[in-house]
Amino acid sequence: MTHIELGELSLKELKALQKDVEREITSFTEREKSKARAKVEALARELGYSFAELVDAPVKGKRVSSARYRHPENPSLTWSGMGRKPAWFNDWLAAGKSAEDLKIA
Repeated sequence: MTHIELGELSLKELKALQKDVEREITSFTEREKSKARAKVEALARELGYSFAELVDAPVKGKRVSSARYRHPENPSLTWSGMGRKPAWFNDWLAAGKSAEDLKIA
């Protein structure tokens, strides 16, 4: 391994060295993961399975929230109360009306 006197390098050289080191660490990690994956896949085949069969975990999806508010004139327009308020909800409030009036029972 080459010894580098870091104190003698300019900021530009240090940043370039930092990028090179980060790139090499990423590459090293990916190679090690690939080797580990190959070993696990080989072991799974020995046991009569595919790697995919052994790691068959449910995929997490988005959580769907139920509607809490409904448009007074168009019941197909609803809002869960999460995220940005829809324009119809803001218009309702701007008219001086209460959000309680739009709550779904």
